[in-house]
Amino acid sequence: MAKKEKLVDLKPEKVTDEQLNKIQTIVSNINKAQMEIGRYEAGKHTLLHTVQSLQGELKVIQTELEEQYGTVNINIEDGTIKYPENEQADKKN
Repeated sequence: MAKKEKLVDLKPEKVTDEQLNKIQTIVSNINKAQMEIGRYEAGKHTLLHTVQSLQGELKVIQTELEEQYGTVNINIEDGTIKYPENEQADKKN
């Protein structure tokens, strides 16, 4: 009987240091970008709440103005009041 020869596995066990460095750099950059996205999303969330709060404040002022001047359009640049055509404004002074 012939002896079996031991086969040597010539497959590499590791990537090269250069390849590993490239992979690590790319993964690190992906992680940094994802953290930056998270930071922007957190800021966006805060701003959305701020906008919602400001819209609530505007609604309160609109209600007060409607009670005082009736249903009118107010120019936000100079404060002039435009009353609807062919209608009398509800003046509550």
